[in-house]
Amino acid sequence: MRQIVKASLGVWLAVTGAAALAQDAGVGTRAVVVELYTSQGCSSCPPADEVLAVMAADPRVIPLALHVDYWDYLGWEDKFANPRFTARQKAYAKSAGERMIYTPQMIVNGVDRIVGSRTTEIAAAVKAHAALPQNVILLVRREGGLLLIRAEAVTPQDRAMRIDLVRYRPQEKVKIERGENAGLTMTYTNIVTAWERLADWRGAAPIELRVPFEGTAPAVVLVQGEGPSEIVAAAALR
Repeated sequence: MRQIVKASLGVWLAVTGAAALAQDAGVGTRAVVVELYTSQGCSSCPPADEVLAVMAADPRVIPLALHVDYWDYLGWEDKFANPRFTARQKAYAKSAGERMIYTPQMIVNGVDRIVGSRTTEIAAAVKAHAALPQNVILLVRREGGLLLIRAEAVTPQDRAMRIDLVRYRPQEKVKIERGENAGLTMTYTNIVTAWERLADWRGAAPIELRVPFEGTAPAVVLVQGEGPSEIVAAAALR
């Protein structure tokens, strides 16, 4: 597994230029959200889980692991699996005119659908999305027990979008005792634990939200086209 990590890191740095661009990441830089649909019961998933861990070190990327439940019948129930994440993956497939879903799958900014272990393709997609203009300015900050959110389109728009709040667990180690990955001990990264729809927005005028916010778990706010489709803005609160 260490060889996979080293290889993935080498490919990532070579394709994205992450090391050279890290110092430029910040305000005005478009964040790229990468969703990994994975499962502890999927024998093809560990390499993709490792790739996601590599991404977590790239300041331009917000990697999120969404564990699905449709492999639980193989003998090991994924403790992080949520049927809502399976439904989200199915919604992506439907919007793309696809009939099947699979793991591991990575979806880059709600647009590009790539087999989760294809590091070179994923890195290229991330680099391309990071270079796109930032059409929505999203500001997020915590104030006591509230999360303050402000979104404004650079050019007024009129399209169906939604603003979502995602909470995640940065890392957890799991010993898998049964199923296709029996005997492996995996360290999972950025495990999504909750996904909440906060508001609908069309982009014609700025929107400001004050949302109750408890606990210490990191959070991500997304602005995404309905479908689901393109994620036009994202901000992480770590």
